[in-house]
Amino acid sequence: MKSIEELKWDSRGLIPAVVQDAASGEVLTVAYVSRESLQKTHELRETVFYSRSRQCLWHKGETSGNTQKVVSVMADCDLDALVIRVEPKGPACHTGARSCFFEEVTEFK
Repeated sequence: MKSIEELKWDSRGLIPAVVQDAASGEVLTVAYVSRESLQKTHELRETVFYSRSRQCLWHKGETSGNTQKVVSVMADCDLDALVIRVEPKGPACHTGARSCFFEEVTEFK
């Protein structure tokens, strides 16, 4: 087990996080977390990210109700990326799609 302080934060103090449905394994989204947002995630047991565009914390589902209950947070072997396994309540994507990953890249068909 690793502490938040042991993680390898980038120059902006962020780490990318892959958010995965705990039941199905489906990747729902990729977002960034800061130390503060990861601490809030731990406290609330729901995902809290850092919005790079707004430069502030973003509690997923705070306005939409589409929250993500955290099941586990795992760091990769280099401690510079996370997988957050969740039980989603509603869609993950701002478009209303279940997952943010629905645009196929045609060159790889």
